[in-house]
Parts: sequence; C-alpha cells; structure tokens
Amino acid sequence: MKAAVALAPGDFVVYPNHGVGKVTGLETQTVSGQEIPSLVIRFDQDRMTLRVPLSKAAASGLRRISTRSLMDQALSTLKGQASKTRTIWRHRATEYATKINSGDPVSLAEVVRDLHRDEAEPQGSYSERQLYESARERLTREVAAVEGIEVEVATTKLEELLRAA
Repeated sequence: MKAAVALAPGDFVVYPNHGVGKVTGLETQTVSGQEIPSLVIRFDQDRMTLRVPLSKAAASGLRRISTRSLMDQALSTLKGQASKTRTIWRHRATEYATKINSGDPVSLAEVVRDLHRDEAEPQGSYSERQLYESARERLTREVAAVEGIEVEVATTKLEELLRAA
C-alpha cells in the first residue's frame, strides 16, 4: 500500500476490524531471517498495539481516516430514513456485522441509523444493542479524528443528529 509508506507517527488510520488507531512508528522485524518493515498502530480504546507488515497493509484494508467530505456524507446518512426490512434478524445481523467490519463510515452510519432507538422505543435484543454500540463507537472515533475533537463531543454530535432525524 503506497499510502501506508507515506504514513508518519501521529497519523490516524482505520483498520477495519478494530476501528481508528494511531500510527506510533515503523519497525523492522526479523522473521525467519527476513527483514519485514511493519507499521505500528496503537488502538487506545482497546489498549492494543498492532503491527501490520507494509506488504500486507492494502490487503488488510488499512486506510487513512476519511476525508471531511466523506464524513459529511456519512453524517448526512444518519439523518435519512431508517431501513425497515422484514428479513430474518440473523440475516440482517450478518449484514450489519459485515458493514461494521468494512470500516466504511457511510456503512457504519447506515447501521447506526437503522439500529438507533429513541428513549420512547423499546430496547432491542442484546445482539442488536451490541451491533449498534460497535458501529456507533467506530463512527464516533472516526468523526473525532477527522474533526479533531474529543470522542465525547463527537458522541454528542451523533446523538443530536439521530434525535433530529
């Protein structure tokens, strides 16, 4: 991934299975006698450090954080009408999990929009709440990174957009 080579410590990236992380450095690891340059990425929310070989960065789905215009598109998705399909929950849950793991902010916003419940509405199932929280957390962290704001401020912003919809 050519973009990964240009990443510098302090840059924010999105790793689809874990969300937003911060590049802390570039290391060379020796594995079976071969030198493998790797990006070191820290995910503070999970207290986890990930080392991604530069040669595998593109295949893993690692990307820079979204542009402001893509994030605006994702946020406007939150204002849209929730998709109400009558398919079996298991199929919808699989679709939602796929969208969450894609790391795409518009897909994350679709999941958040579709699974959001107002205070007056009954709570969804445990798995529904877990998917909602996962999507909301990932979207919130990327909004915070793109806009340079605290996660709590980004959370408030998302909640206001959802209430206004």
